[in-house]
Amino acid sequence: MTQTPTAAAQAWLAGLDEALQRRDVDAALELFEDDCYWRDFVAFTWNLKTLEGKADIRRMLEATLDRVQPANWATAEDPTGDTENTEAWITFETGAARGYGHLRLRDGKCWTLLTTMQELKGFEEKKGPRREQGVAHEIVRGRRSWKELKEEQEARLGYEEQPYCVIIGGGQGGIGLAARLKRLGVPTIIVEKNQNPGDSWRNRYKSLHLHDPVWYDHLPYLKFPDDWPVFAAKDKIGDWLEHYTRIMELNYWSGTECVGAAYDDGTQEWAVNVLRNGEPVTLRPKQLIFALGVSGYPNIPVFDGAGSFLGEQRHSSQHPGGGDWTGKKAVVIGSNNSAHDICADLWEHGADVTMVQRSSTHIARSESLMDLALGDLYSERALAAGVTTEKADLLFASLPMRILPGAQVPVYQEMASRDAGFYSQLEAAGFDLDFGVDGSGLFVKYLRRGSGYYIDVGASQLIIDGRVKLKNGQVTKITGNAVVMDDGTELEADLIVYATGYGSMNGWLADLVSPEIADRVGKCWGYGSDTPKDPGPWEGELRNMWKPTNVPNLWIHGGNLHQSRHYSAYLALQLKARMEGLDTPVYELQPSHHTR
Repeated sequence: MTQTPTAAAQAWLAGLDEALQRRDVDAALELFEDDCYWRDFVAFTWNLKTLEGKADIRRMLEATLDRVQPANWATAEDPTGDTENTEAWITFETGAARGYGHLRLRDGKCWTLLTTMQELKGFEEKKGPRREQGVAHEIVRGRRSWKELKEEQEARLGYEEQPYCVIIGGGQGGIGLAARLKRLGVPTIIVEKNQNPGDSWRNRYKSLHLHDPVWYDHLPYLKFPDDWPVFAAKDKIGDWLEHYTRIMELNYWSGTECVGAAYDDGTQEWAVNVLRNGEPVTLRPKQLIFALGVSGYPNIPVFDGAGSFLGEQRHSSQHPGGGDWTGKKAVVIGSNNSAHDICADLWEHGADVTMVQRSSTHIARSESLMDLALGDLYSERALAAGVTTEKADLLFASLPMRILPGAQVPVYQEMASRDAGFYSQLEAAGFDLDFGVDGSGLFVKYLRRGSGYYIDVGASQLIIDGRVKLKNGQVTKITGNAVVMDDGTELEADLIVYATGYGSMNGWLADLVSPEIADRVGKCWGYGSDTPKDPGPWEGELRNMWKPTNVPNLWIHGGNLHQSRHYSAYLALQLKARMEGLDTPVYELQPSHHTR
């Protein structure tokens, strides 16, 4: 009699539960294929860690089992698939926490296992039946209103009382993390130099819209309304972030700049020096989180003669968009998302625009990306199939970095076939295309290097039509009125925009803490794939992101809207556990292989 998916998954979980209860690692390993992966987010390792193969899993279990005390493994809902290939959502518990995960079986043995911490026992969010009353139904003199109590607390925090956490950076990453910490009762201040939440979006170029669809971009707890546009404008996102900050009652210090931070080993706290509306304040948190986006400082290449240029030149991050460029010549150096958007913006406003493509670029048409790469996870189609945002996040995480590229290759092969005419037109225009070094496409390229791609929302047609000119090659120098290429071509310019990306996030640490601390943390982003801009050795998780770094009590939070939403949950739990004095031994803290 053929075993059902439910029976297969339940039998496997029962076997694992029994083996782990007996601390019989050999018996547990018999349940795994030789080619197996266990990806753990905090539950077993107090880390974000992928174990590859039985030897890795053995080492982790032998180091953690007695402390973690895993138990009560069960299916969360009916498993799917068949006897040969079974998938299941699972629940489990440890001594400290409740967990949720995902299991893939092949012929009854585990191929991939994802385990994630969901909540700490005794320190759950005050939601649902645990929500606060909000008011005492007793009339007494001198009662203070909710608003009065809130204003008193805000006035004390940072002055009479110190926050447990300070988050440097009040964009979507800092705001989402602060919301999770607020729900966990962790006193937190966000430090943001802009005057209003959302200004980091409002201050970008006029035409900027999200390139990722709405289902991919929700913030924690409060989803966008169901009539929100698929691709929201940057000012609309800015307004949402501002309202979100108020609705979630976050301690948001706008108009505040961090000018330096140092850790005191004696008190085991940070001294974070800020200027709040011009007034110096020293904050003394136990934990310091840098949430300054997905990148570090702008990369501005140094070209001979740049100082002699008579026109305007700026990095893409400083390009305001709009204006009247009629009769002016613009050169945009770069061929990524920002480069395409800025070329389109300048063309719309009358400029004679040339894009300089210095290396090959991956292009994915927005419609094809949404259908082929995102449709099963983040779309109305996915929601109709029962794939919520939370499930989609976990499904994406359930594929370890080692096997993710192979899983993505067929998606982009189909894209290349479906959009063959589009790609041939681009190539005919001289555009240098790629699908990643191994054909794994946009998301893997993003994880490896955070650059080298464009989600086409119209600018590619400008290149195909010749309305935006294209020049391939390297820049050798800049004159008073031109960009000079390596073949001797001179591109006349009144404006030069450097759409040349950003450095590693630990660049911020060098200036705000010290170069030594920045190098102890090491490079942020990439996972050691040994592909362009992601040097080895293999690490298997994004470097230094959302997990302990080699500098105690210093954390890096960032990523796109999807990553900021998902991974903020695990970072918040790590911080809450430390605030409550729980034992949080980190399993195999990743060494730093690369400095800035």
